[in-house]
Amino acid sequence: MKTHYLKIAPVFYEAVISGKKKFEIRVNDRNFLEGDHLILQEFEDGEYTGNEVEVLVTYIPDFPLPDDYVVMGIELMKEEAE
Repeated sequence: MKTHYLKIAPVFYEAVISGKKKFEIRVNDRNFLEGDHLILQEFEDGEYTGNEVEVLVTYIPDFPLPDDYVVMGIELMKEEAE
């Protein structure tokens, strides 16, 4: 298991926090794996806002995507969901 720190736009950050967005699509330049943790850090106008959320990568489908992209199923960590 690895922890990855990633930038996320406010519109997508809010969707993750609300539980509406349950996936991430990223370039797989970090060899993401099921069980990894993502720290999604809200990033707006070239700066971090200070808001972040931790999610668990629960599923990565095994089908090829163009340009080394990966789709990751995510869920909020329990303490984040409360």
